[in-house]
Amino acid sequence: MGSKNKLKRFRENETFTNVIQPTRQEVLDGFPLKGVWNTYFNNSNPIVLELGCGKGEYSIDLARKNPNINYIGIDIKGARFWRGAKTALEENLNNVAFLRTQIELVDLLFGENEVSEIWITFPDPQIKYTRTKHRLTNTEFLKKYHHILNPEGIVNLKTDSEFMHGYTLGLLHGEGHEILYAHHDIYKNYHAPKEVTSTQTFYESQYLEKGKPITYIKFRIRY
Repeated sequence: MGSKNKLKRFRENETFTNVIQPTRQEVLDGFPLKGVWNTYFNNSNPIVLELGCGKGEYSIDLARKNPNINYIGIDIKGARFWRGAKTALEENLNNVAFLRTQIELVDLLFGENEVSEIWITFPDPQIKYTRTKHRLTNTEFLKKYHHILNPEGIVNLKTDSEFMHGYTLGLLHGEGHEILYAHHDIYKNYHAPKEVTSTQTFYESQYLEKGKPITYIKFRIRY
């Protein structure tokens, strides 16, 4: 994407009513929507996050299918989720918003027990050992998710990375978390949850065309 297009999208994002772009310092100083996100949506419906939402296809599709659930796509790259935010406005999807921030700040953006579900869709597996701290399913991230999720809250990990799938399963087993479902190739499993196979990201459809297996884990964090 050219720099001119990026700048244009950044400027458009600033005008979108469904895009929130706090500075890091604003989050550290006390984010005003923390614990009161339902005032933003003007309802008390469950809140679901998509971490690393990219272009926002997953959040948008889930919002279309579930009008009584509020979705928030989170990504630091605003030029990517510009497309999702624009689509949501064009379709009058009032139950989806986009938050431009770093995922490591998630526990400062949402209150305790405020979130019902988290989707982690095709994250960078951060394969190098030195990048372990950046994996979105490492112990520190799980603790952050546990803080903002309600007691029965669910985390979904969907990835094309066998490494990320195996790493996460091993960690979940080792720490005693509750694995509700796991499969290394969900499109070849007839018992896969419908919400997992009926919604796809742009890159996921490309992976499938190439015959690449898509893995999935659904779990609850127990501490």
